[in-house]
Amino acid sequence: MYFVLGVLEILLAVRFVFRLLGADTSNGFANFIFNVSTPFVGPFNGIFNDQTLSRVGVLEISTLLAMVIYALVAWGIVKLMYVLFAPNRSTEEVHSTTRRRRV
Repeated sequence: MYFVLGVLEILLAVRFVFRLLGADTSNGFANFIFNVSTPFVGPFNGIFNDQTLSRVGVLEISTLLAMVIYALVAWGIVKLMYVLFAPNRSTEEVHSTTRRRRV
């Protein structure tokens, strides 16, 4: 689960940096990053307005929000899986043996 989250976070971070620095969308690699990451950022578009920093740079807050939300969702899923599938420590049996010495 964390591997998938890591790949998604890297993809979104690259998108964020590209938008911040004003990457040319006609470039094949930049276009690929934008196209692949758009479905993951889409649900968060419009919550906050993007801030234009220069003639070309944009602070895309929706991407930052997506990164935080996806990290929290992944963490919640991992914790839920741990609660559901981890061995229950309170039901473990403990066995002990006592020996008496004869005098």
